[in-house]
Amino acid sequence: MMSLRTLFHLAAFAHDAFSFWYDYTYVNLRHLSTKPDIEFARGKLKYLTVWNLVLQAFFFSVCFLNDILGCKQKTKGHEGCLQKFKDYLQTCLAFPISFFVGLTFWAIYFVDRELVLPRAVDQYFPWWLNQCVHTNIMVFILIEMFISQARYPPKKIGYSVLTVFMLVYLVWIHVIHAYTNMWVYPVLDVLNMPLRIVFFLSLLALSLALYTVGEKLNGCIWSKKRSTKYIHLTNKKD
Repeated sequence: MMSLRTLFHLAAFAHDAFSFWYDYTYVNLRHLSTKPDIEFARGKLKYLTVWNLVLQAFFFSVCFLNDILGCKQKTKGHEGCLQKFKDYLQTCLAFPISFFVGLTFWAIYFVDRELVLPRAVDQYFPWWLNQCVHTNIMVFILIEMFISQARYPPKKIGYSVLTVFMLVYLVWIHVIHAYTNMWVYPVLDVLNMPLRIVFFLSLLALSLALYTVGEKLNGCIWSKKRSTKYIHLTNKKD
């Protein structure tokens, strides 16, 4: 019988996979654009939100497989490769990227929603899907932190993996701009070159800060849980 944690992992994967499928199948915004319709640039993968959705679906599928298959390693008294991969994926990418996507989206949305999700899109992009891809992704990864302890790698490794990921996406949106003269996000249209550089550097700093927040939060949660467990066992002996 599946544990509650395994069921949560399966539900989180199903949520992300369904959101990705629905977005690709039913949300079509191409006719709203007046920019050149370049084949490789008109898909959904130009958005970091979609990159993150794919990342989260993959992450929770790894969590589910680790629940099913990883127990064999645990019974032998050592940590399996799947568990180590899950920890690296969660700490270096899944947690910081999900919070980066959610926090930056809602911060800009409340300042001026036209810069990230224009009102003209509302009739094509359901409100519940917006919550799935910009809110629930933070909730799920936060729940995961509370129910599964993750071992963080050395900071230089974590920072390096996260920085490479962010730089790859930054190069990608510049490639799209070079071919279409279109910025993926309207907010970039209102920034000149110096402000754009500051904007990108600030976002990179934010992503690295979120990595550190995740590390501190993970340590705080699980140190308290170990302390509570120790006190409980001590009282039991007395």
